[in-house]
Amino acid sequence: MQCWSPKPCIRDVAIAAMLKAVILIGGPQKGTRFRPLSFEVPKPLFPVAGVPMIQHHIEACAQVPGMQEILLIGFYQPDEPLTRFLEAAQQEFNLPVRYLQEFAPLGTGGGLYHFRDQILAGGPEAFFVLNADVCSDFPLSSMLAAHRHQPHPFLLLGTTANRTQSLNYGCIVENPQTHEVLHYVEKPSTFVSDIINCGIYLFSPEALKPLRDVFQRNQQNGQLEDSSGLWRGAGTIRLEQDVFSALAGQGQIYVHLNDGIWSQIKSAGSALYASRLYLGQYQLTHPERLAKHSPGGPRIRGNVYIHPTAKVAPSAVLGPNVSIGEGVTVGEGVRLRESIVLHGATLQEHTCVLHSIVGWGSTVGRWSRVEGTPNDPNPNDPRAHMDSESLFKDGKLLPAITILGCRVRIPAEVLILNSIVLPHKELSRSFTNQIIL
Repeated sequence: MQCWSPKPCIRDVAIAAMLKAVILIGGPQKGTRFRPLSFEVPKPLFPVAGVPMIQHHIEACAQVPGMQEILLIGFYQPDEPLTRFLEAAQQEFNLPVRYLQEFAPLGTGGGLYHFRDQILAGGPEAFFVLNADVCSDFPLSSMLAAHRHQPHPFLLLGTTANRTQSLNYGCIVENPQTHEVLHYVEKPSTFVSDIINCGIYLFSPEALKPLRDVFQRNQQNGQLEDSSGLWRGAGTIRLEQDVFSALAGQGQIYVHLNDGIWSQIKSAGSALYASRLYLGQYQLTHPERLAKHSPGGPRIRGNVYIHPTAKVAPSAVLGPNVSIGEGVTVGEGVRLRESIVLHGATLQEHTCVLHSIVGWGSTVGRWSRVEGTPNDPNPNDPRAHMDSESLFKDGKLLPAITILGCRVRIPAEVLILNSIVLPHKELSRSFTNQIIL
């Protein structure tokens, strides 16, 4: 029996224990560093390696035996793109996939507590919690095995970072024998640990009790002021500061270390890096998504995704790390490398696009060059991650990848270098190191 309805249904598979998954997708005032790309679609639906960002999460959850339902929690309006995505995901994975809309931004833990009855309906053994803005190989089965071997309310996925970059993440001090979290600090000012929080968790049902305690304490204290000076209501719960930091060292939180791929997706530059990681992962998980070199087809170098509806000239050279979306036209002699080309874009003859994102319906004229500067992790440091990107330093725009917003027109024979072009702009000349409003 197939689950076409957004409501849970009984499946015809006998399972020993029932599991659920929750994906935290945030809302429109989050992800501002992702602009101008988030003007057109909610950030969680931005295509990374050819599919929406959160489809990678859903695919991983659907492969876990016993998974019965996937819940998305956030404060986006349930508009047409999101509704269409949910319907398609339910049909593809034969699982109920539902969206639960928060009445206001409730933090990383507030939505879990607010929708606790929905999460616990049916009596799940445990439930995964995944942040939408992470790229990972999602070792959910190994996390579940670790949880069943040694059950505890909270299991966090961790990875390692170098000393400097660890300050940008939640830092975990563990007992190396038992893997209990002894100390947790969110974005410390000085070095605490090289083990960082990946934003991927496995909670048992009793994990919601500490969230209830935080909610009740917030109610008693009235509105609270957070570190950014904003007032937050009693329903706002920050998992990292209010729960993990408070409960560390009390035998309730454990960490599962992973040496696979992992990166945050906070900005357009990090989306391009995540696309590279996922395309590399396709060699093992989805080889059918990778383009192959064929007689009469374009030259493929490395990992490349081409949507079946895209038209690519045989003299084009693509890759490595290229993703070409639905209905894209790539002309003769085009060179594409380390780039994402979105739905309906056109690259005319002999254009060169490097380290860039070309927006929906945009056009790059003949013999033009669109190029950015990558901000990749240090390849000589296996523990390095993407740096948190800042657009400006000392009042100057820092070199970064080039982004063309929706329906931008680039004329023939110009250079667009290290620039951000907002949607619906028609350029008439070259630009370097500029934001074009």
